[in-house]
Amino acid sequence: METRIQKLFSGLCSRRTAEAWITAGRVTVNGRPAALGQKADPERDTILLDGRPLPQNAPSVTLMLHKPPGYVSTMRDAHGRPTVAELVRDCPERVFPVGRLDFQSEGLLLMTNDGELSFRLTHPAHEVEKEYEVTVTGDVTNAAERLSDVRTLDGGETIRPALVRPLRAGRGKATFSVTIHEGKKRQIRRMCAQCGLRVTRLRRVREHTLTLGDLPSGKWRPLTPDELGALWNA
Repeated sequence: METRIQKLFSGLCSRRTAEAWITAGRVTVNGRPAALGQKADPERDTILLDGRPLPQNAPSVTLMLHKPPGYVSTMRDAHGRPTVAELVRDCPERVFPVGRLDFQSEGLLLMTNDGELSFRLTHPAHEVEKEYEVTVTGDVTNAAERLSDVRTLDGGETIRPALVRPLRAGRGKATFSVTIHEGKKRQIRRMCAQCGLRVTRLRRVREHTLTLGDLPSGKWRPLTPDELGALWNA
């Protein structure tokens, strides 16, 4: 029976996420890019996401990946760059990134096949805290205060003030803890650029109730039931 393609993603992701995947051209029907509102019959048509069949009744899996620099936070990349999909190849279920980390950024990246959880963690209304350790060079005098005062990004985007705490400082170099809620594209790098600072390392160390801890770079682990429960309850 023909069904709207968005509905075929029920249990895998939220409707909005499915629509975003379709709009981005990641979904094909019989070898052709799908369109929003298009109908298909899963018993008759070949429906693929990123070139792979949709998981059928897959158990819910959520994991924490320590993303290294030099990987794209997508399942595939049109330019042939390494993706986080390569780092979770040995996961028994197919999972997708919850949000993104920049190509050269590193640290905690959640991946899941639970669409509702992904939606809750990425929707701006839920104001999920993300904490980063940022190392910069340049004039670091009063840099924490200057970063905290940034309210508008280049291009005119307004942002809420970040919570910035100094961690380490030296001559022309400093490391800060920066906590944000919004996650505009390259937000922290743009904040630093506006303050005349050059980012040399950007690492996410916490998202909501989860901390990166001592998970080695390039490795992943499943979340414990307690960690999952804390995410939902928070």
